[in-house]
Order: sequence, then structure tokens, then C-alpha cells
Amino acid sequence: MRGLDDLWLASGLAQTQPGQLVMVAVGFVLLYLAIRKGFEPLLLVPIGFGTLLINIPGAGFDLPPVYNALGELESPGGLLYYIYEAGIATGVAPLLIFMGVGAMTDFGPLLANPRTLFLGAAAQFGIFATVLGAAALGAAGILDFDIRDAAAIGIIGGADGPTAIFVASRLSPELLGAIAVAAYSYMAMVPIIQPPIIRALTTAEERGRRMEQLRAVSRREKIVFPLVLLMLVAFFVPAAAPLLGMFCFGNLMRECGVVERLSDTTQNALINAVTIFLGLGVGSKMSADKFLNPETLGILVLGVVAFGIGTASGVLMAKLLNRFSSHPINPLIGSAGVSAVPMAARVSSKMGLEANPHNHLLMHAMGPNVAGVIGSAVAAGVMLSLLA
Repeated sequence: MRGLDDLWLASGLAQTQPGQLVMVAVGFVLLYLAIRKGFEPLLLVPIGFGTLLINIPGAGFDLPPVYNALGELESPGGLLYYIYEAGIATGVAPLLIFMGVGAMTDFGPLLANPRTLFLGAAAQFGIFATVLGAAALGAAGILDFDIRDAAAIGIIGGADGPTAIFVASRLSPELLGAIAVAAYSYMAMVPIIQPPIIRALTTAEERGRRMEQLRAVSRREKIVFPLVLLMLVAFFVPAAAPLLGMFCFGNLMRECGVVERLSDTTQNALINAVTIFLGLGVGSKMSADKFLNPETLGILVLGVVAFGIGTASGVLMAKLLNRFSSHPINPLIGSAGVSAVPMAARVSSKMGLEANPHNHLLMHAMGPNVAGVIGSAVAAGVMLSLLA
């Protein structure tokens, strides 16, 4: 009988805690949203599956390796432990994702209409407003957030998953799971969150406003721009250089025209492989003991507030620029200043077509969309410079 008792105690059923069952249900919900609803499936599928794995009782997916007094390995660590330590704790995976995103990015719309830089910059106001809000909740004793936690949470407002993970892994690794899920969930829900905010701040006439055709941007401009951008950022905000450096490197491979194979690998095979490990690594932080607490709910609420403020700030900045411009901007493209590429730009384009069937805004919206990526990376650099 003792053998049967030992077998039962070693089983997952005997070790299961109620919180683990809740997190298994969360994992299935993430998989449902990804597979059935199409919400950021490239990330939510591995994150959801990683959530299932990490909450299997006794499986040891997140256990670190064990060494004896002589430094000899007695027990190897779990798979998700190594994935997290190698890919996320080191910051390698988010940086490689940024390189892939850079290789898929066209700076042409931004260079053709440099004013859209202001829209991308304005949308980052959501980040700093949320940092202040999270810090205030912590100072008031409502939630257990310090200033480093607040900075990591605020980055959700940039709607940039890799940047949010990069900052959280350095400033607040214990909140990484909740921050990553919030960032990617809200990126996926851009078509749901943004339209009501945009309609509240614009008129039908403004949404139907047509914009002039963008000028042609030369190949030389596209090659020089990422180099100039990197140098400017690196010297003024060195902490942002890792993110923007990889982003600019990926873009340079795309535009220089002499490393097509490298560019193709970065845009496809490399970014796909890294995305798998990034998602599983984030899932490894979705265990019940780390996720089921009041702070997680606070992060989810603050994240959507940050996203809403960022959207509103971009729209309002576009309306402000129109007061000083002889070539009006459609305020819809201001909402693309959050760096959910290219979904936010598609939302602007769709709403523009709804207001005016001849109003094609997609390429115009890509300008602030790309500027938002730059802005969120710079904002992350500022946070890391001050707090890391």
C-alpha cells in the first residue's frame, strides 16, 4: 500500500492547487482568443501553451539546475527555466524581435511626412501618465507597486510587446507575465479599443478628410535615416541604443540592397523562431503564485488606461498641428502613433474609408505608426536610464 500512496503523492492530481487550475483555465482562454478570435496568435499561442506547461503540478518546467557543494550538476533545470534565462532575462529575445521588426519596416511614409514624428511622440504620453498613476497607487498603499514597477507597467501604453518585455525583465521581472499578457492582449484588441476613443474626439468631417499623396522617398534617404537615428539616440539616450540599434540594423539590411538573404532570414525564419521561444518564456512567468494577486488586476486596468491615453494623445496632437499647418492632417492617423504595427495603421485606414470611400490613409498612418515604435524605444531608454 505504501507504494500506491507514494505513487499517488507523486501524481499531478495530488499536488494540484486551486490557483493552478485557474491558471490552466487562463491558458485555455489565451489559446481560444488566439485560435478562434485571431488575437495576436503568433504570441498568444506560445504564451497560452507555456501557461499550461508551467502550471502542471510536479512537472518542474521552471526549476533551476541543482549543484552539489563541489559545483557538480546534480539535477538539470527545466526547459522553460532555460528558455526564460537565455532569451528574456538576458534581453536577447526582445532585441532579436526588434531586429526582425526593423527588417519589415518601411521608413518611407515617415520620411515623406516628418510631421508625423510629433504624432508618434505624443502617443507616448500614455506611458508617462500611467507611470505616475501606478506610482500614486503604490504610494497610497492601494497596490504594492514601487517606482520600478510603475515604469515597467507604463510601457504597456506604448503598445509594443517586445519593449514592454525588455523593460519589465530589467525593472520588474516578477511582473513580467502580467505585463506581457496585457501588452499583447491590448495590441490584439486595437480594433476594439481605439474606435470609440477616436469617434469621441473627432467629427465625421475630420475623419473623412483626404490627405495629399506622399512624395517619393529616395533609396539614399532610407539608407541614411536608420544610421542617423541610431547615432542621435545612442548619444542622447544610450539606454535606448540596444532596442533602437537592433531595429535600425534590421532596417538597414532591408534598405541597403546588398544582403537580401540576411534580410529575408531576419524577416522570416529568425523572427519566427525567436517568437516561439519568447512566447514560451513569457508563459513560464504565468504560474499561479506569480499571477494570481491584486497587482495583476491593477496591471490589466492600468494597461488599458495607458493605451487609451496614448491613442487620445495622438489624435489630439494631430488636431493641434492642423491649427498651424496649411496642409491639414486627418486626425485618424494620430491614433496610429501607438506602436502596434501595423494594426493601429489599419484601424485608421478602415475608419477613414468608412467616413469617405475615397479616403485612403494606410500609408499616411504608417508614418506615425513607425514613429511610435521609435518613441516607445526612447521612452524605455529614459526609464532604464533613470531606474535600472
